[in-house]
Amino acid sequence: MNMSFFDQFSSPYLLGIPLILLAVLFPTLLFPTPGNRWVTNRLTTLQLWFINLITKQLMTPLNKNGHKWAMILSSLMIFLLSINLLGLLPYTFTPTTQLSMNMALAFPLWLATLLIGLRNQPSTSLGHLLPEGTPTPLIPALILIETTSLLIRPLALGVRLTANLTAGHLLIQLISTATTALLSIVPSVSILTATILLLLTILEVAVAMIQAYVFVLLLSLYLQENI
Repeated sequence: MNMSFFDQFSSPYLLGIPLILLAVLFPTLLFPTPGNRWVTNRLTTLQLWFINLITKQLMTPLNKNGHKWAMILSSLMIFLLSINLLGLLPYTFTPTTQLSMNMALAFPLWLATLLIGLRNQPSTSLGHLLPEGTPTPLIPALILIETTSLLIRPLALGVRLTANLTAGHLLIQLISTATTALLSIVPSVSILTATILLLLTILEVAVAMIQAYVFVLLLSLYLQENI
């Protein structure tokens, strides 16, 4: 029983072929194909409004040089948001519960922001490792601490997204299992747990949206430090 709770986090296979790539590419099918007109229907209008809202929120803390990243950050936000929300549907697989995938997204983008800072303003980027006015005896220790905190940023991004989504999925499965088991034994308690399950599902929808936003927002803040 304990192992079955974690089976939902294993990548599905068909004829020995992993289907995680299909799960990652599936959200693109939900967006309409481009036509000759900019706005073809109400759904496209809503999507364009939502994308515009996301782009404004992500570009607010960035200066003009950081606006070159608007396409990358907005696309990443929509990608994570789509996968997180689709993963809440029954009999679906959530790729963002895999730490390997989240690290594959976090590490290259974090490294890109770091390399941009080292190329454009090396003195300022290296100056972040040593706060101004630090006593001389504390300089080696502070450099080591700041370097460690800098290097664990992509790990923190990946672990945060993985842990939040994994915990939510486990809670939903545990409560749904309890609801089903208590239905024939204590129906009143089963109704109570079903209500809790409904509230938890609504909470998980919010968590899926917030975690996608936080992931991309932190990347934009890392970018702002280096431009």
